[in-house]
Amino acid sequence: MPLATSSDRGASLFGVQMLRKKEQSLRNEVDNHEPRIINICENGRKLVEEGHEDAEEFSKLVKDLEERWARLRDALDARRQALLVSEKAHQYYFDASEAEAWMSEQELYMMVEDRGRDESSAQNLRKKHQTLEGAVDDYADTVRQLGDASRQLIQEGHPDSDQIAVRQSQVDKLYAGLKDLAQERRQKLEEALRLFGLNREMDDLMQWIAEREVVAGSQELGQDYEHVTLLRERFKAFCEDTRAVGEERVAAACAQADALMAADHADAATAAQWKDTLTDAWADLLELMETRAQVLAASWDLHRFFHDCKDVLQRILEKQNSMSDELGRDAVSVSNLQRRHANFENDLQTLGSAVEGIKHQAGQLGAAYAGDRAREIQGREGEVVAAWQRLLGACEGRRTRLADTGDLFHFLSMVRDLLLWMEDVVRQMNTSEKPSDLSRDVSGVELLMNNHQSLKAEVDAREDNMSACVALGKELLARGHYASGEIKEKLLALTTQRTAMMTRWDQRWEHLQLILEVYQFARDAAVAEHWLVAQEPYLLSQELGHTIDEVEQLIKKHEAFEKSAAAQEERFAALERLTTFELKELRTREEELEQKRRQEELERLAALQPPPQEPPQDKVDAEASREAVTEQPVLNGEQERQVAEPVAEERVTPGKVRPKSSPAPSATPSKASTMQPASRSQSPPLHATPAAAAAASRSAPSKKLSAPSDEDGQFEGMLQRKHEWESTTKKASNRSWEKVYLVVRGTLLMAYKDQKHFKQDPETHLRNETPIDLKTATAEVASDYTKKKHVFRLKLSSGGEYLFQGKDDEEMTQWLQKVQAAIGDGEGSSGPSRAQTLPAERKEETKKRSFFTLKKT
Repeated sequence: MPLATSSDRGASLFGVQMLRKKEQSLRNEVDNHEPRIINICENGRKLVEEGHEDAEEFSKLVKDLEERWARLRDALDARRQALLVSEKAHQYYFDASEAEAWMSEQELYMMVEDRGRDESSAQNLRKKHQTLEGAVDDYADTVRQLGDASRQLIQEGHPDSDQIAVRQSQVDKLYAGLKDLAQERRQKLEEALRLFGLNREMDDLMQWIAEREVVAGSQELGQDYEHVTLLRERFKAFCEDTRAVGEERVAAACAQADALMAADHADAATAAQWKDTLTDAWADLLELMETRAQVLAASWDLHRFFHDCKDVLQRILEKQNSMSDELGRDAVSVSNLQRRHANFENDLQTLGSAVEGIKHQAGQLGAAYAGDRAREIQGREGEVVAAWQRLLGACEGRRTRLADTGDLFHFLSMVRDLLLWMEDVVRQMNTSEKPSDLSRDVSGVELLMNNHQSLKAEVDAREDNMSACVALGKELLARGHYASGEIKEKLLALTTQRTAMMTRWDQRWEHLQLILEVYQFARDAAVAEHWLVAQEPYLLSQELGHTIDEVEQLIKKHEAFEKSAAAQEERFAALERLTTFELKELRTREEELEQKRRQEELERLAALQPPPQEPPQDKVDAEASREAVTEQPVLNGEQERQVAEPVAEERVTPGKVRPKSSPAPSATPSKASTMQPASRSQSPPLHATPAAAAAASRSAPSKKLSAPSDEDGQFEGMLQRKHEWESTTKKASNRSWEKVYLVVRGTLLMAYKDQKHFKQDPETHLRNETPIDLKTATAEVASDYTKKKHVFRLKLSSGGEYLFQGKDDEEMTQWLQKVQAAIGDGEGSSGPSRAQTLPAERKEETKKRSFFTLKKT
């Protein structure tokens, strides 16, 4: 019982806990005695119930025992309750002490001034602080539990309520101070982290800017257009990326610095200094990028100019190589080629714009560069312009050659049509030549003559076409056509065919005149014969009259007959005159006699004179005789047309009819004074052969002048040559001096690469140039040319001009004399050659023929 009623509640939590253990042991012991107490009480009550003699005492004892047991139980419960209250108080004090100790320890951590040496250490410190701060936050539950415990104790009326309240107030203040310290520590660490973050961002930006400055400060300008284009595109992307990233990062870093300065950060001055350094570095980078962009743009312009020059030059060469050398096979193909060439030239307009662009770029770049670059720019521009000029020259030459080819085919077509037409005319004249086709009377011959005159009218109608064709041929020759040889041949063939046709027409007309004259003579002779036969009975009549009246009548009749015979005298006198056929035969005999006499005279002179002098005289006489024979047939046609009508009007008079083979010499002068001898149809070789010989003799000199043989005298050697002008309005495309091997042969000046090429192949000239014709050229010393010495100038009639330089004045003078001599030879022979090659005008032909009229015999 003393233990249960003890007032000792413990001085500490440990003491209280020991008392509780003792109280629990006591309770266990009481609980262990409880069955005995209950048994004793039940035995006592049984004894009482059984009427034990000491039942009353037993009843008192049982009651006292129960009361004592109840008091013990109550004392134990009170002791237990008191110990519990004491345990709560001491537990509170213990927990409060523990909390105060923990918070005091945490305050030591919170009051540390270390913010780290760098961002990583600051982050570690912040992590530790976050852990501590989390522990402090978590400790709020413990503090709250202490508060709840204190309030519960106070509410339960604990004797130490005032002390518990004071102790709880101290715990709350200590926890609140710890929270403030944690927050302050957190703010300091965050400021340090922000400063270190700004420092890190600044360092990263400065390093990034330094890396970008290395790229922006590169001096590489590219090796070619593709390279510099790649560099420029990459640098453009680099600039865009740098500006996009840099502006954002620099702005963010500056904003961080401004935020630190606005927040009155302890290191605000350092942040401001970092900001200024960053902005200066960023401005320097932007300026460096702008400079690099300008340098790359200038390099790109230069390399683009070089690339454009190369591209345009390649396009020019492709165009020049794609230009066909085909000239066409006929007029249609030439027209198609001209149309294609016109389209080709239209396509060159874009290329011309590109060349102009090259010139414009060269002008701009030339003002920006100097020295080697400027010379290189000028050289590239010169290459493009020179190639363009060569292409234009080739186009001009191609257009000219196509035009010449078109004119050539037009000329050949006209020549072909005229030749076919002349062949048809000659064929018509030849088909009507057969005697079986001729009418056997005057009217039939006159019909043939009318038909023949219709052919003449057709020839006259075609004269304009003939003149146009000849004029076109002359124009082509004057232009120096590349097919001049063929044109000359066609003109010669046309002229020869025309001459042959006109000769054939004259021969045919002469033949028809002869036939007409023969038939007229036969008709007049038949009429005269019929008249004589009709008058013969009268003349043979023996009637003399039987009376005076009859005689007088017969006399009158005879007088009338004599008058009639006198009227027929003129007709018979006309029959006595020589016909053209007879005069022709007479003339032929006279010429044969004259030729025989001349030959005998030449033989006699040959026997008398020395041998060296004989060949020239014989040659001159032979040539004179050949010329006389050659010219005579050509002139007969015109002269016979002049005497056609007088012959047709002559008639036979009554009288003796003379044989055709016995001409009257007395009639020859009057007859020969008005007409020229005409050829007989039965002897065409007398005219055809001389005409052919004349044509051959006329064509021979022309061929000799145009293509000299190797036997002609020539002068050759090496000279420097410069082609100045192609025509009066067009300069030569290549005006540089070049060393050539020149040969003067006849009136031609030919150029070769060297003597070896000349000896191996004289027909192949330098660059297939056409030999220069010196006929109408002029040569003189180039006194106005001061760049070189020993130079003479050769001017052509077409406007072309050449300069030739010798090694000294002696060589120049020698060449100048040779060229002038060749020019003099060309002037002396150019007239006859041209007249013999090309058809002459009709007036000149008539004039020449009138000169060779026959003399009166």
